[in-house]
Amino acid sequence: MSEKEDCIFCQIAKKKIKVEIVYESDNFLAFPDKNPKVEGHTLIIPKKHFVNLIDMPADLGSELLDVIKRIFEIKKYQGFNLIMNNGDVAGQLVMHAHLHFFPRKKGDGIHSLPT
Repeated sequence: MSEKEDCIFCQIAKKKIKVEIVYESDNFLAFPDKNPKVEGHTLIIPKKHFVNLIDMPADLGSELLDVIKRIFEIKKYQGFNLIMNNGDVAGQLVMHAHLHFFPRKKGDGIHSLPT
């Protein structure tokens, strides 16, 4: 897939829109969600434009897992949940693949995650 000029995540990946970078790898960028559902809510996006997980090449899977592990280690979270909405019927609002990383800690009072 090619970059979409009007895609906000493509603009962030190309650093045309400045965000706080939590972690960056060759193919992924992680930054705080603009409207966090919990403290530390982070978005992980591929730098290239893919609409959803199905569009991403399988060989990026290992690097994505490494990014998740690095964020967990850097921030020293006790636990985390991941949510990825794929397709508009699944609640995907931005049509650029992105994973929601929700940090968790003991006694945080969260029993079900917001979507």
